[in-house]
Amino acid sequence: MDNTEKLLQEITDANGPSGFEDDARAVMARYMKDLAELDHDRLGSLIGKKKGKSESPRVLVAGHLDEIGFMVKEITAEGFIKFLPLGGWWPHVLLGQRVRILTKKGPVIGVIGSQPPHILKDDDRKKVMQIEDMFIDVGAMEKYDITKKLGVKVGDSIVPDSSFTIMNHDQMYLAKAFDNRISCAVVVDVLKALKKTSHPNTIYGVGTVQEEVGARGAFTVARKIEPDIAIIVDVGVAMDVPPNDYKRPEKLGSGPTILIYEGSMIPNHRLRELIVETAEEKNIPFNISSMPRGGSDGGPVHKSGHGVPSIYMGVPTRYIHAHNGIIYRKDYDNTVKLIAEVVKKLDKKTVDKIIKY
Repeated sequence: MDNTEKLLQEITDANGPSGFEDDARAVMARYMKDLAELDHDRLGSLIGKKKGKSESPRVLVAGHLDEIGFMVKEITAEGFIKFLPLGGWWPHVLLGQRVRILTKKGPVIGVIGSQPPHILKDDDRKKVMQIEDMFIDVGAMEKYDITKKLGVKVGDSIVPDSSFTIMNHDQMYLAKAFDNRISCAVVVDVLKALKKTSHPNTIYGVGTVQEEVGARGAFTVARKIEPDIAIIVDVGVAMDVPPNDYKRPEKLGSGPTILIYEGSMIPNHRLRELIVETAEEKNIPFNISSMPRGGSDGGPVHKSGHGVPSIYMGVPTRYIHAHNGIIYRKDYDNTVKLIAEVVKKLDKKTVDKIIKY
């Protein structure tokens, strides 16, 4: 493994559903400690400040630390676990999947129970079971008290049981939590790329919390930093899988995704033009896309203070909001390269041109 693969392995294997980001934050902080002055807000978002030639403009480059997961809602008398979603899950992807319940005694392995097809009625086969009707089995038997024996309690967090894997195509990586630990890794590597390089601004490399439940950490981060410009790094939705059109631009190998629209923000078109110009100058591949549903940290950030020109960029990723996602290494490297090159251009004159009307 090279250093980037080690970073991606550690940060995606770390546990950290919304509201429980401690492990992931610790990994990101360890990689950032020699790259920036570290701080945090009171919700737990990690903030790394790297001053360049000037205190301003203040450039925010942010990924979110949390992954989608679950929380223990109820333990039945028989020892089965009912659970709440933390973030947006399509229930179709859950049945039969392994999970880890994170208790004070340590992780407990379980499986989301499913009925075998032999006993399902025809109508039930066509339905998508709702999360409130699901349960987790940790090896429960009658009169087996999983709170006493295993330490499982109401309020414990739950994550997919899935480990970072380099696939047979050694530039393809499989893992949970690429949404959005991949972008936290991008933040780290952007700071690393600029460690010994001059830049005419101050960079704030950030890992926000609770994005998947309403971009809550982004509110407090924006208030604390008061950025002049923001690059929100998240995932792009790779569409190069059946039954989609393989000619669509959002695919593995197409470079970073740059959004023209997303559900919580119309990204700043002047900033987008600067990014596209930079990509073309440096021969960095990219794709232009939109995401009309959902939202990102860009929602609260671009509305903070007097307004913050913001953009959404992402590494194309297959199968987000599921137990396993897939990325292509060159897309990751090109995202880091493009953001670093853009940051080097964001001096006061350039930012003023973006801000002023």
